[in-house]
Amino acid sequence: MTQAHSLSRFLFLGRGPDGAPPRLERDARIDVIRGLALLIIFINHMPGNVISAYMPHNFGFSDAADAFVLLAGVSATLAYGGLIERRGLGVGALKIGARVWTLYIAHIAVFIIVCGVVAAAVTRTQNPLYVEAINIQPFFRDTFDALVDALTLRYQPSYLDILPLYIVLLALFPLIFLAVRISPAGALVVSLAVWQAALALGLNFTNVHAAGWFFNPFAWQVVFTLGIILGCAARRGIAAPRLLWLDAAAILFLVLAYVAKTSFGNPLGIAMLNEWFDSVQLGSDKTNLAWSRLLHVLALAWLAIRWLPAGEGLLRRAIGRGLAVVGRHSLDVFCAGTVLAIIGQIVMAETGFALGPQLLVCLVGITLLIGLGMFLTWYQSITLSGATDARAPSRRASASLH
Repeated sequence: MTQAHSLSRFLFLGRGPDGAPPRLERDARIDVIRGLALLIIFINHMPGNVISAYMPHNFGFSDAADAFVLLAGVSATLAYGGLIERRGLGVGALKIGARVWTLYIAHIAVFIIVCGVVAAAVTRTQNPLYVEAINIQPFFRDTFDALVDALTLRYQPSYLDILPLYIVLLALFPLIFLAVRISPAGALVVSLAVWQAALALGLNFTNVHAAGWFFNPFAWQVVFTLGIILGCAARRGIAAPRLLWLDAAAILFLVLAYVAKTSFGNPLGIAMLNEWFDSVQLGSDKTNLAWSRLLHVLALAWLAIRWLPAGEGLLRRAIGRGLAVVGRHSLDVFCAGTVLAIIGQIVMAETGFALGPQLLVCLVGITLLIGLGMFLTWYQSITLSGATDARAPSRRASASLH
């Protein structure tokens, strides 16, 4: 069976090559890229610092959030797809439900901690502007109503909006996964139709203190669905076809994005593109997922799949290993990074955004997040080895009885 035939068979029928599916090993590309995305999100959550001027969103249409959601779809498929196929939808849904509950508790915990950090900052500095900086004033103005709205995800302060999106998307995972199993192409068409219908009808989830959720789930489910398709392709053993023309198209689109974001006005001089260049230079629509964002993250994903070494190839260098330990513990690192970013904003404001404190805040924050990932990896290794050692005597005893 040719590679093209295998790909078309997968896209339209959801089937892989004949024979047993390949045994999947952990692909370090997922952990490394996700770790990098988490560190970028930490930097971007401290606006005004000099390092943020060099983050990817200044040189392209998408940013770390797009990559994070795409990888969330891939990871969910690798984590739960096999379970659903082996044990059925009910068992898979229970496992996913437990993870959704963990995400929900983490979101509420971060919300409360951030409120405490801001309250402490206002008390010590006598500067009430910190309350307004992340749209947290409703919590202090009417705590009971704000708390109820936070518990129902109807109130999301700034920088606390990614986990609610992931909660909704992961809850939808079984439905999307089943659709992708039937036909990835068909599932993608339905996903795109939902997105465009939501745009036409102005659909979004309710945020009582804003126009809607900052990440509109009706739109961002497209990125998550694409991640599920990529995950299913990996599980079916579908390799990326060697299409040099597609490589070239992806590179050209990334170059166009770079030129558009780093230029003033219309660098091509084509009058009909004036309005488009003006809009993307201000920033591609993040709430409702502009087409430019989607195409940009797809171009990056294609080139990563084609040219980054699979398996453990990225772990040969220290920087790859450092990013991987961050990516393996994404929830813990994201929650810690959100709190550290709020503290960083306060520290930079109190020091007048001087260059030295800015660099120090970024360096200390990144060091702490990488250290957290390393600690959790070490802790996980000793707890797992301890569990193995604890089971070993019982196996030996059982053997001796027989």
